[in-house]
Amino acid sequence: MDWLLADYFCNSLSRLFLRLCMVRRFDNLRATFPFRHGFSLMPLFAIAIFLSAFLLFQVQPLIARYILPWYGGSPAVWTTCLLFFQVGLLGGYAYAHGLVSVFRKKPQWQVAIHFILLALCFLLLPITPAESLKPTGHSENPVLGIIRLLASTVGFPYLLLSASGPLLQHWFGDAFPGRSPYRLYAISNVGSILGLLTYPFLFEPLFAVTQQTKLWSLAFVAYAIAAVACGIFLLKRIPAHPIGGETTAPIPDPPRWLDRILWIAFAACGSMLLLSLTNQMCQDVAVVPFLWVLPLSLYLLTFVISFDHDRWYRRIIWLPLAILAVGAVVHLINQQFAAKEMLFVWQLLIFLGAIFCGCLVCHGEMVRIKPASRYLTGFYLAISLGGALGGLFVSLVSPLIFDGYWELHISLLFLAFIGTFTLLREFRKRSSKIPLIATGVAAVTLITLLSQGLWKHVQECREGSLASMRGFYGVLRVYEENEMTDDYYRALYHGRISHGRQYMEDPWTNLATTYYNEESGIGAAFRIHPRRSGGTIGPMHVGVVGLGVGTIATYARPGDRVRFYEINPQVETMARDHFTFLADCRGEETVVLGDARISLDDEFKSGGSQEFDLLVVDAFSGDSIPLHLLTKEAFALYFEHLNPDGILAVHISNLHLDLSDPVRNLAAAFDRHAYRVEFAPDIDNYHSHYSDWILITKMPELTGILESKNYFGEWVSDPPKEILWRDDYCNLLDVVMWE
Repeated sequence: MDWLLADYFCNSLSRLFLRLCMVRRFDNLRATFPFRHGFSLMPLFAIAIFLSAFLLFQVQPLIARYILPWYGGSPAVWTTCLLFFQVGLLGGYAYAHGLVSVFRKKPQWQVAIHFILLALCFLLLPITPAESLKPTGHSENPVLGIIRLLASTVGFPYLLLSASGPLLQHWFGDAFPGRSPYRLYAISNVGSILGLLTYPFLFEPLFAVTQQTKLWSLAFVAYAIAAVACGIFLLKRIPAHPIGGETTAPIPDPPRWLDRILWIAFAACGSMLLLSLTNQMCQDVAVVPFLWVLPLSLYLLTFVISFDHDRWYRRIIWLPLAILAVGAVVHLINQQFAAKEMLFVWQLLIFLGAIFCGCLVCHGEMVRIKPASRYLTGFYLAISLGGALGGLFVSLVSPLIFDGYWELHISLLFLAFIGTFTLLREFRKRSSKIPLIATGVAAVTLITLLSQGLWKHVQECREGSLASMRGFYGVLRVYEENEMTDDYYRALYHGRISHGRQYMEDPWTNLATTYYNEESGIGAAFRIHPRRSGGTIGPMHVGVVGLGVGTIATYARPGDRVRFYEINPQVETMARDHFTFLADCRGEETVVLGDARISLDDEFKSGGSQEFDLLVVDAFSGDSIPLHLLTKEAFALYFEHLNPDGILAVHISNLHLDLSDPVRNLAAAFDRHAYRVEFAPDIDNYHSHYSDWILITKMPELTGILESKNYFGEWVSDPPKEILWRDDYCNLLDVVMWE
């Protein structure tokens, strides 16, 4: 009885939708667009699917960009968001597959259930994250916090958008049995690519993030209307083409289990390649939508190429290109500690080329064994399951089992193995065994060379490593050099970037090294500060955003207080366990764990200004800069914590970004004077690194003081480019050094 009542309810609800949309005029449409040709209504389904895919992938950089400053600007924020979205995609595909499988003969139920859930989504709009969701304090692994935040803001709308592709394609296939719905999948991926590419180049530059979330929410309403229209047309087609009734067409054989396993394996490999290579790019440049969108767009483009037509994926072309791309990546990562840096544009092209060629092989091989359209939702479910498994491996499993970014190595080897297996599987069916033998020999040779190149990189990273730790914020390693000599030192590296060095033998243990030597900008700040050289000599209160190994503590004198702000608790562990700068500090040192912006803001609200005499901003993640520390709102907070005669010292040394203009403009926005101090050590001065600092103060006489003490720096451009970053707008493309 309950089942009959539910069936009656769904049929009644479907008829209500038809009446609301004035479908009595539907016969006029049928006269204009004859339904016996599936093409007549294909544009309607194409529009709905395109719009759902556009929104599905635009919300990913949008929401990740929104919450990025809340979690310290770590590259893991993006990979965690991608993991959530991949699992959400899996949930959406599972929902679509279950809806179609359980109610295959009851399309009214499919339509009614989907319409009700869409209506419930309206209660969650707009998707702007509430300030109450912002994290407080510090967490060694904020993954669960990010996932909870995403689930409460975009989770439900995202799940229904994810289901739209397979569900609407299934409806189209039921409405027009003679037409294949697979090309609609290519349209879906075109929408996904445009959703991604328009974000950094159109929506991000033109709109604040809060405006972006509202625009997205309005567009979601438009998608819901289009989906409703598709459902109505499906129900109107039922009398002409009964669904699930008697048919003379034979039912195609279900796919084999080996094919199902390969769908999952190829999808997982593509996901692993995307995430691991994107991680590698972001850790050395910056965590920004531009460097998220490019790889993900290429990843989706491989789906478009693979699903549009069989002629686009040719093994004879793409397999050799994938081999060359993988070889280029292996060469690039083995240049990690090379003396000369490869041009940024070439690094970018190598990483992007590997993502494109590798994923095209994965998805092209996957499509070669796709099932009949009857099993379409199961096929898409397997693809999303593979993508989620790949994301889980890179984002959750790898940080637990690896002490480096070895998931990239695993991904490249996985690609080689499953590609080889597919070729051998096909050649085994041929009468001639020559292709089988030749492929086997070539595969063994190439996999051996690949393994040797990857193992060389692992050994190079571990050689001389005293300790290593990996967490949400990246990989930290402590290296020892020249042990048992007078030049014995230890250095802390985040990725391939040094975060400080200490000589372990007297009298050099308290020597300020690398970017912090006395000739650098931070040395200049201490030397010229009025409490060191003026008429008010006395104890200093120093704030430092970014701990490193604690080198700045060497500048402290008795009575001074040095307050470090560090987001990664593993950095403090390394600094205290393997270095002595903090223990040897002649003043009082304190380490405050948590994001500096959040900590400084909480301190100001609860106790007022810290009244720093010197505030140092030196927060690197690899060689990337957490951009939320270089915005107008961030500088306003810094100046609240500075004394009137205080100095703000900003470290802008970077291999790929010229940050001088945005920092200089921020100083001018607060009516402060900015001075650049560059230091390029002699070749023999190996304990110092090139450094680039900007000192900001209210004192106009600072230039003369710096010049009198032989400090030097010039601006790259005068006047500066008009770049002023805010929390809701940062355009990294303005400061990238492409050459």
